Amino acid sequence: MSFNASRRSVVYSTQGVVASTQPLASAAGIRILELGGNSVDASIAVASVLAVVEPASTGVGGDCFMLHYDESKKKVVGLNGTGRSPKALDIDHIRSLGIEDVRIPLTSIHSVTVPGTIAGWIDAIEKYGSGRVGLDAILAPAIKLCKEGHIISEISAYLTGKCWEDLERLNGNDLLKYWAPIDAPLEPPNTGSLVQNRKLAELLQLVADNGKDGFYKGVVAESIIEEMKTRGGLMDMDDLAAHKSDFVDPIYLDFLEHKIWEIPPNSQGLVVLLALGIIRELDNQKLINLHSMQRNSVEYLHMLIECLKLAFYDSDEYVSDPNCQEADILHRLLSKDYLKSRAKLFSPSGIIDSSVIKHGVPNEDFNQSDTVYFTVSDPYGNVTSFINSLYDGFGSCIVPRTFGGFALQNRGANFNLTPGTKNSLEPSKRPYHTIIPSIITSNDESTVYGMGNMGGFMQPSGHVQHFLNLILFGLNPQESLDSPRCCLSPHPKYSHLDRGRGSSGPVNTPVSLIQLEEDIPEDVFDGLVKLGHEVEYVRGLSRSIFGRGQIIKRTKNNETNTWLYAAGSDKRGDGAAVPLI
Repeated sequence: MSFNASRRSVVYSTQGVVASTQPLASAAGIRILELGGNSVDASIAVASVLAVVEPASTGVGGDCFMLHYDESKKKVVGLNGTGRSPKALDIDHIRSLGIEDVRIPLTSIHSVTVPGTIAGWIDAIEKYGSGRVGLDAILAPAIKLCKEGHIISEISAYLTGKCWEDLERLNGNDLLKYWAPIDAPLEPPNTGSLVQNRKLAELLQLVADNGKDGFYKGVVAESIIEEMKTRGGLMDMDDLAAHKSDFVDPIYLDFLEHKIWEIPPNSQGLVVLLALGIIRELDNQKLINLHSMQRNSVEYLHMLIECLKLAFYDSDEYVSDPNCQEADILHRLLSKDYLKSRAKLFSPSGIIDSSVIKHGVPNEDFNQSDTVYFTVSDPYGNVTSFINSLYDGFGSCIVPRTFGGFALQNRGANFNLTPGTKNSLEPSKRPYHTIIPSIITSNDESTVYGMGNMGGFMQPSGHVQHFLNLILFGLNPQESLDSPRCCLSPHPKYSHLDRGRGSSGPVNTPVSLIQLEEDIPEDVFDGLVKLGHEVEYVRGLSRSIFGRGQIIKRTKNNETNTWLYAAGSDKRGDGAAVPLI
C-alpha cells in the first residue's frame, strides 16, 4: 500500500467537524453532536468507538489526556487521565526478579499501570460536557458496534496483525476471538473482516449503567486483579479504587503571534514548547533566519532535529509525575533566558555532541514564563483535542482472561530503573507519557486549532512540524497532514547503551536515528548525513512510525456571526474528517 494512493481535500463546515483515524468513530461523534452534545461529549463517543475498531492502538485498559477550548470562557483547560504504578511495586522488587535492564520489559506484568481511560472519559463529561446527552447515549455507538460486529479497516487490520503473535503467546487461543474474524476465530483479521467483541460491549454497558464503578469495582476490576496476581503482578483492588483523574492548567508558549498549548508533565508536551522556544530564540538572536527557510530543506530539518534533541534531553530530566517536580520548574524551563541559553548550543554546521550534552539546569532567577489522536469541534465554537492510548500495540498484550475483550496498557515500561532520577519507578507514581493533545490559539483568539499527531516519541516532532506548517508556512490542515515528516528515534544499534534516564526516547542512546519519509528528496537525505546525522528512509506501511494526525481550524465570519471550520485527516490512517450539517 502507498500512502500516496489517493488525495484528500480540506473538509469544511459551519456547524462542527469530527476528525479521527476511523470513519466509524468520526460518525459516532457526529451522532452525539446531532443529539445536542458538545465537543467533549462527542469526543468520548469517538474514543469509545476507537477502542472497538482500532484495538491495537487504544482501549479501556489504557490512558487519556484532553485539552479543551471553552468558547464561553475563552479558556483552554486540561485533563490528565493517566494511571499510576501499583503501590507495592518498586525497583527493588523488579531487581529481585532478575531483571537487570534499565527499563521494565514491554510485555512484563509489571509494565501494567492502573488504566485511567474510563475515569478520564467520565470526568471529562461531568466537568465539561453539555449535560444534554447522557453517558448511555454517548457509549451507545460503541456498544452497538461491539454487539453487531464491525468491518475492520486496512490500517487497523495491519496493526492488529503485527501484535497477533504476542497476543497468542501471552494469552492462548481462546482470548483471540475478540479481535479475530467471526468465521476464523484463531486468525488475525484481514481488511474487510467482520469482527465482534461482545465482552467489550458488556464492559461498556456496565460503565454506562454504573459509571466508574462499572470498571474500577465489580467484575471488571476483579478480573484485572486476578490476572495481575496470576502473573505475579502486585496491583490490587485498592490501586484501582484509589485512581482519579486530575484537571490541570495547560502550559503554553507564545510564538509567531499564536499560543501553542500542551498538557504539563507527566505528558511530554513540554518537549514541544522547549523545541519551539529554542527555535524562537535562535530566530530572535539572528542565529537563523526562520522566515527565509524552505520547508523540509536540509537547513530547516537540521534546525528542527537539533532543537528537538535539546528538548528531549530536558524532558528526560524533568518530565515525570507532577508530584515529583519542583513547584516552579516549568516556569523556569520556559523562560526566555533559559531558552536563550539552550539556543547557544545549536550549530548550523554540525550535530550536538552526545558525549558532552545533557539536560540544562534553569537558574532560580529564570522565572518569567511566556510560556490519540482525534479532535472535535461543535456548533458552539468549542474545540476539543483528545488522545487515548495503550502505549505499545495492544499495550502489554495481556488480556484479563476471566472477563476478556480488552488488553491492559504497558505504560510502566516508560519508567526507568535508575534510582534517584525523576522518572524512576516508585510506588503509586505516574510515568513519563508520550501521548499529547494540543491546541493552538491566535493571540486575539479569533483562530483556534485542535491538533495532534499520535505515534509515541514522534508526537512532539509532529506537533512542532504541524505548528510551523500551519503558522509559519501557512498550510491548511490537510496540506500540513499530507506533508512528509521526519522523526527522531533511539538508535536500535545502540540500544545496549541506553542512558537509563527519563523514558526510552530519542536521546537515550548516544546516537539518535533520524527517520525520513520517502517523499523527502535524496539531496536532503544526503545533506543531513553530511552534517553528521544518521538517517534512514522509511517506506510503505512502516511509515506508521510517523503517526496519524488530525487537525481542525476554527475561525469566524463576523458579518454573519458564523463559525467556519476547516479540517484534515491523515492519509497515513484509515480515518476521515466528517462535517456536521
